Amino acid sequence: MEHLVRSCYKQGGYVFAKKAANLVGDGRVARLASNENPESPSPVAIEAAKDAVLTANRYPDERVDVLVSALSAYYGDYNFVAGVGMDGVIETLMRTLVDPGNTVAVASPTFSFYGIAAQAQGAKVIAVRRRPDFSVDTDVLIREGRDAKIVVLCTPNNPTGNSTSFDDVQRILDGIGGVLFLDNAYVEFSGTDYLPLMRKYENLVIGRTFSKVHSLAGLRIGYAFVPVWLQPFYLRAGTPFTVNAVSAAAAAAALTDRAHAERYIAQVIVWRKKFSTDLKFPVLPSDANFVMVDVRPFTSDEVVEKLAAKGVLVRSCRSFTGLADHYIRVSIGEDWENERLIRELNAL
Repeated sequence: MEHLVRSCYKQGGYVFAKKAANLVGDGRVARLASNENPESPSPVAIEAAKDAVLTANRYPDERVDVLVSALSAYYGDYNFVAGVGMDGVIETLMRTLVDPGNTVAVASPTFSFYGIAAQAQGAKVIAVRRRPDFSVDTDVLIREGRDAKIVVLCTPNNPTGNSTSFDDVQRILDGIGGVLFLDNAYVEFSGTDYLPLMRKYENLVIGRTFSKVHSLAGLRIGYAFVPVWLQPFYLRAGTPFTVNAVSAAAAAAALTDRAHAERYIAQVIVWRKKFSTDLKFPVLPSDANFVMVDVRPFTSDEVVEKLAAKGVLVRSCRSFTGLADHYIRVSIGEDWENERLIRELNAL
């Protein structure tokens, strides 16, 4: 019966980070493969989640008002939508806007789910290559994406870690006819604020997540700033009751604990610099909570296996389309995790 499966799913798909590793002397595994915050969620988020569980016999609010209200209090007067992680936002946005045969242009190499979600809607996906230093060639992206229904740009970019400037994003918005989806999953670590563009452009959607800076990766909660015209159609296209009440309550509460987020941001800034100075392999400049490391003469998979044997999990970048097979992505973890990574990677 495999002939019934759509051709776009007969191979490929999202590649997950390595999950298992040998335990070393202290029995701990350094989990630096998935860009997670190593700290547990904020205590106020945990308490809010506990309270929300008591009402789990009821369907959640379909508009996620508790979260939207908290986002408005935190950011100001913008229009918000939510999803099951950033992936859910991406998927619903594609469902809302893309018809079979439409074009979706993606600045690549980058997060693979953009293409997967676009293919699910029958779109033609154009991977627009970045420059050799992984910066975005705005002229090329505008040319390739001028007639696209959606242009996708991740900044800071996953897995390369570099950001696209405010001015370049504005230039892209001026040059395309469709919607620019700006994935800002890592923006809190970058010091760049793209939100002023929301006041000027009707074709901009900015996606963000609670998975990174707010330590809620396991609750799968993402959100987006959207133009007012798009909000009702996004809600119409979304899966009913997709954001659960526990995740929404925890996320809303997490926004009130700024110290929790600022603690991890400070940790990231310190260790990004330390990785750059202490690792014997070249480390690319990063504005995210991870760095990409060039591990030549090894391949990325070889290094992932060698480090896993020493109790360190990192991400091979081999599966990122258009990226050479000698890069690994390393998340910023706890001090002991980062120290072990430096020791074991340098030992190679």
